[in-house]
Amino acid sequence: MKNFITKEMMTIKYCTKCLFPETKPDLFFNEAGVCSACVAAEQKNESIDWKQRESDFFSIINNYKKAPNETGYDCLIPVSGGKDSTYQAYFMKEVCGMNPLCVCFETTNLTEIGQKNIDNISKMGIDVIYFKKNYNAYRSMVVEGFKRVGDEMWPNHLGIFTIPINIAVKFNIPLVIWGENPQQEYGGPIESIKNKYLNRSWLEEFGGLLGNRIQDMIGVDGLTEKDLTPYFYPSDEDINRVGVIGIFLGHYFFWDARKQLEIVKKHGFSVKEDGPVEGTYTNYENLDEKMHGLHDYLKFVKYGFGRATDHACIDIRNNRLTRNEGLELVKKYDGKYPHDSVNAFEEYSGMTRIEIDSILDSFTNPILFEQDEHGNFKKDSDGNLIRTFEIY
Repeated sequence: MKNFITKEMMTIKYCTKCLFPETKPDLFFNEAGVCSACVAAEQKNESIDWKQRESDFFSIINNYKKAPNETGYDCLIPVSGGKDSTYQAYFMKEVCGMNPLCVCFETTNLTEIGQKNIDNISKMGIDVIYFKKNYNAYRSMVVEGFKRVGDEMWPNHLGIFTIPINIAVKFNIPLVIWGENPQQEYGGPIESIKNKYLNRSWLEEFGGLLGNRIQDMIGVDGLTEKDLTPYFYPSDEDINRVGVIGIFLGHYFFWDARKQLEIVKKHGFSVKEDGPVEGTYTNYENLDEKMHGLHDYLKFVKYGFGRATDHACIDIRNNRLTRNEGLELVKKYDGKYPHDSVNAFEEYSGMTRIEIDSILDSFTNPILFEQDEHGNFKKDSDGNLIRTFEIY
């Protein structure tokens, strides 16, 4: 948070091409004021030899494809039922001709459309393992994650990465196919943008754990290591024995979520038909989770931008929006108090609205949002925070 004048009147630096602010973690600007996510997008469009990467990809997967008369799975795909993982499943089966095993880690509070999209993957002719976790242990981590690091989805971030790898080890499936490299699409250190592998070190640095580790949850509500078994990453010995390797599909093929969405819709994927998802202007992402709006709002109170900014920036980089058009969408949708998600979290967690709002306030950045003389955050009649900065 640089270049601010005073607490009441501050200036945040924004990317000159998209709408990412300097408050975004792991974002960097070049001398022209262009963020690292836009630089990565320029490289995607101009300097990457996608034909060569496609050739490299097929050279890799051909080493894992079983003979036609051989039983077993050629690869494992972690899926949520979302547009990206549905595309990964479609691509590996229909385009690559492989026999994938899909593994879904049950989300925190599943929606009807989320269940429909998970079921749809099996209807595409693919085997799916659906992991239903210990509800009590997971719920304890949800509440603790919300209080401790300001993220009620903390155990979900962990489970979506550990469960598939544990199953890959158990089933002796070495090749794991992930989707986009988030650092390439949303900005990050140069080494992470170039990275084509997802392993333990990537998970710990970029997997959204916020410095918290599964060992830190031991003792919460009496949780033991045995209770937390699914959330431990396999040992290096087991990884090496099976030869597990996780690769980003987006490293080898140009990743364009909206184009891929149109493909998977033809294969049964459903979007939200009655309007956008809470916190943004799109209707095709984060459809599986009732409380994802709370997760996105926590990012907003910490850093001053939310999911609408993420989506607008992607659309700007893919030339579907001008920067000014994206700016208007961000002003309209970003940072609104997520009433639906908070209602769902009240019911799930057993916490009261007052308790939830108190935790939200504890993670709210006092530099970015106005306070009264008593240190309480100012909010409008709908519960929305008052910014101390302008989006421009």
